Order: sequence, then C-alpha cells, then structure tokens
Amino acid sequence: MKYRLTLLMIAVFLTAIFVGCGGDKKGRGGARSDVQEAAQKTYVAPGDLDEYYFFASGGHSGQVYIYGVPSMRHLSTIPVFAPYAATGYGFDKESKAMLGGYTWGDVHHPALSETDGDYDGRWLFVNDNANNRIARIDLRDFKTKQILGPIANISGNHGSTFVTENSEYLLSASRFSIPLPKGRYEKIEDYATKYNGVVSAVKIDSKTGNMSVGWQILMPPFNYDLGDAGKGPSNGWAFWTCYNSERAIGKLEVTSTQKDRDYIAAVNWKKVEEALAAGKAKMVDGVKMLDPKTAEGIVFLLPIAKSPHGVDVSPDGKYIVGSGKLQSITTVFNIEKIKMAVEKKDFTGNEDGIPVLNYDAVKDAEINVGLGPLHTQFDDKGYAYTSLFVESAVAKWKLGTWEVVDKVPVAYNIGHLCAAEGDTKSPDGKYLVALNKLSHGRHLSVGPSQPEASQLIDISGEKMSVLYDAFTEPEPHNAQMIKADKLHPIEVYPKEENKDPKAIWDVKDAKVVRNGKNVEVYMVLVRSSFEPNKIEVNKGDKVTIHMTNIEQTTDELHGLGILEYNINVVVDPGETKTIEFTADKQGVYAYYCTNFCSALHQEMQGYMLVK
Repeated sequence: MKYRLTLLMIAVFLTAIFVGCGGDKKGRGGARSDVQEAAQKTYVAPGDLDEYYFFASGGHSGQVYIYGVPSMRHLSTIPVFAPYAATGYGFDKESKAMLGGYTWGDVHHPALSETDGDYDGRWLFVNDNANNRIARIDLRDFKTKQILGPIANISGNHGSTFVTENSEYLLSASRFSIPLPKGRYEKIEDYATKYNGVVSAVKIDSKTGNMSVGWQILMPPFNYDLGDAGKGPSNGWAFWTCYNSERAIGKLEVTSTQKDRDYIAAVNWKKVEEALAAGKAKMVDGVKMLDPKTAEGIVFLLPIAKSPHGVDVSPDGKYIVGSGKLQSITTVFNIEKIKMAVEKKDFTGNEDGIPVLNYDAVKDAEINVGLGPLHTQFDDKGYAYTSLFVESAVAKWKLGTWEVVDKVPVAYNIGHLCAAEGDTKSPDGKYLVALNKLSHGRHLSVGPSQPEASQLIDISGEKMSVLYDAFTEPEPHNAQMIKADKLHPIEVYPKEENKDPKAIWDVKDAKVVRNGKNVEVYMVLVRSSFEPNKIEVNKGDKVTIHMTNIEQTTDELHGLGILEYNINVVVDPGETKTIEFTADKQGVYAYYCTNFCSALHQEMQGYMLVK
C-alpha cells in the first residue's frame, strides 16, 4: 500500500513539472488556463454591476432586449412593436394607441442618440421593417414613448435607424421598391421603369426627441439595405448600401446577382436642406420629396462589390467601409476622394439622373478579409472588425495599412457584430459581440426552434478570443453597446412629475362615476389593496379605469388583471395608466394584483360585478 502511494506521488510530481514547463500547452492544462482567464473576464460578482448596457434588437418578436456586458446576463425586455403582457404593454390606452392596431413588428437596427458623435444616453431608436415604423425609447425609464408611422412612401423600413452626428436625423430607406405614392398599381413587369425606392430622413427634436418625417429622395428601383451617417469630415453625409442594380424581378438570388457591382448611395444632406429651401421638393403623400433629376448634387452612387449588406463609417469619419457579401473583399472609400470626384465630376455613368462616381478615384483599398463579409465595427486602436458570414468568423484588420492581422471563428454564420461604443467617434475597444444567425450544438437541446447565438469576444489584446456563449431572444439582428455610467434611469416616477389629470393620490378620492352607459373608475393601487375594491357595472357599459400606483418605493410595481377579460396592466411606482373596455360578459369577475408587491400580495384583489 505504501509502495503504491509513493508511485502515485512521484507520478503527480512529474506531471506537475511537465505541465509547468509547458509540456502540454495545447492540452488540458492550457485549456484550463484559457477557460479560467475567460471566466475571470466575464464574471460579475453578485451585487456588482456590468460595465456596459447591450441593447439587442428582437427581430420579429417586435421587442428590444437588454443584456449586461461582460456578464451577458439578460436584464430586461423593452416592449416596442408588440403587446407584452409581462408589463401590460399594449393593454393600456396609451400604448395600445401607439401600436395602432398592429400586433407585431420586425425590429432590426437599434440606434442610440448622439451628441458630437458620441452616445449621449438620452434615447434609443429602433425600426420596424414590416410596417414601416420607427420607435423612440426614453432611456430615463426604458420605455417606448413614440411610434412614428407607417412612414409615407417607405416600403420595408430596413435601411433604418442610423443617427447623424448630433441626432439631427434618423436615416431610413425602402428595402422594397414599389409604385409611388403607395396604393398605386403597376404591373410587376414594369418594375424597372415604374417602381421606385426611397431614402429618407426623420427629423428629431433636440429637446424632446419627438420624431417627424423630414425629407425623402426618389431613388431607382433598387433594394436599399443598411446605412450609416458621416462624422467629422464626412458629417453632413449619409450612406446606404443597395443591391439589385439589375432592377430584376422573379427569383432574385439569380436575377439580381448578374452584375459584378452594386452601389452605395451617398447622400449630401446639407445639400438636401439647400434644395428644400430653394423649393425644389414636391409633396408626395404629405412628405417633401426631391427628385435627383431636378435637384442636382444631393446624391451619388459608389460602385461596390455585388450584393452589399453593410456600410460603416470609421471613428474619424475619413473612411466609408462597404462589403459585398458575394465576394471576399471589403472596400474602403475615402471621403476626401469622394468630395474631389464630385467637384471634378469624375463620373462613369448615371442611374435615373444620379451620377455614378469613378470607383478607382474614390476608393483607398480593397481588403481580402475572407468569405461573406457583411458588417464592420471599430476599436480605439485603429483596427476594424468585419463579420464573415460564409466563413463564420470575425476578421481584424488595420485602418491605413489595410493588413488583416487576426481572425477568430464563431459559431456560427455571423450577421451583425457590435463593439463597445463601436459606432461612435471614440470606441472603447474592450469587447465585441458576434450576433450569429445559427447556434448548432452548443447548448442543451430545446427542440427544432433553436435559440439565437451571441458570443462575447475579447478585443483588448493583439489576438481576439471568444469569452462567452450567450443564447438570446429571437431574433437579434443588430445591437448597440453603451457605457453603463452614461445612463441614469429613474427608479420611481416622482409624484410631482405626474401631470395626468386623472391621477389620484389618496384612497379617499377613489370613486366610480357613471354617465349613462359610460362608467369611469378612479383607482388607487397601494400595498396591499385596490381602492375601490368593488366595481358594479351593467352589461354593455363602456368601462374606463384610471389607476395610479401611489408608491414611491423602488420596485413596488402593481398590476391589474381582470379574469376572463383579457386585461393585464402593470403600473410602476408614481405612474398612472388608463384602460378602456366593454363589459360584454355578465357575472362576477375578480381582479387581482399580477405583480408581486408584498407579503399580503395574495390579498390584493377586488370584484367587478356585471349585471
């Protein structure tokens, strides 16, 4: 027995020396070290806070999801374009009106408001590709405050939302060209001549964030895809990729990929404003629209590798980076060369009156980054990061020298990617998240519908490394990552800020008022009761309930759920909400608090009696 123990001790000792001297750097010892380092970089201890907020689009769910970085923990869901019973969104009068009868939207591209090219933490804007809308989320309370649209003349609001350097405009564009104005019929066989696309700018009120349609430009019948706004030397310019320059119909995967090049549309919106002031616009469905044939100098086309997807402006505003997903190159254009080519009229043709700039005159470089390049983000050290869909990887390359210096595989078929403050003048360069389209085999099986895969990548060093696999809600297309200390959300609505004329703040003011067949209820929600706790109505009455949560304590939310009436509303501390419905079922129906609020939460109930 002693002999066996001695042999075992010698074996352990020799193994320790072997591993310690690097004898198995790629074996388990090395792997353990890598895992430990990754775990340390992503670990956020209980009670500690993440360094960044990560706002991910929810695709066809219609929502926005918030994660912390580096922990990648899901923190909250912001309902935007679809009802969300967890918070009662889409049930109360105000949010129901914002939704406008739609029960879903297709969120693709969140955009944070900016001041002087940096995120300012005021608002988050998101687009609805399906119903041609844009929403504004107030980051003071993380709630949707406005939904604009459907926007006139836009069809498939995919090329949206992208914020200009000082949040003057949100960029927007049609994915699908149609006959204009909307509602006009033309045969699909006449697509090339009687259909049009549109690029547009939505005006943002600098104080309130309120959105309104600013201007639009009539464009050829291409498919307009992704965009970005200029900054620094390119401030005043807006860029969108577009594919199907063939003006093709039918099976587009074949018919729209015949040419070697498509385009980036470069819009000089300072010139647009001059053209509008000169009265060159026509009103089309209530919006000022410019035609490039009669408003020269407002838009130009940059040739780009075919079927482009992303276009991204470098932090210094000097470079415009575009990628054609059916080729292996990323092209870098120089804004000074673009301006020079415009001045010299160095054109190689035109599309419906829009000049096509000489490709060789405006490009700085073609970089062979890999297969299926899509989108590019930036760090603080002069490097760019391009997602490679076909290759399932991220390529790191140097601005200026155009050298590819590193690649990291992801799992897999990456679409967008998001770096820490990566769309601003001053990116942070710490983390990058790969928003992968597929996620085979890296999680517990949950059936045929697989979770979405997002991978956290460390970009702080010379080599990139994957730190963490996260499985996010469907379907994240793009995201924004902002420093946590830039946001200062409230935890209760201060009583003095509640200006709702229907709000009441004392249980003695609770009442039920009848006016013919209209019944109006003024209700107080407070631990642990509703006042009133009895509502008597007649079948067929229109019932309106104004409910005020008079709590001023963090996380003391109250809900109102009415059994079998398909109603649930959650009211935050200090908030007033209103619901309207018809009492169309007679009988006795309980209502109760749906959001846990106290030890006597179960006792917080009442009855609606319908005669």
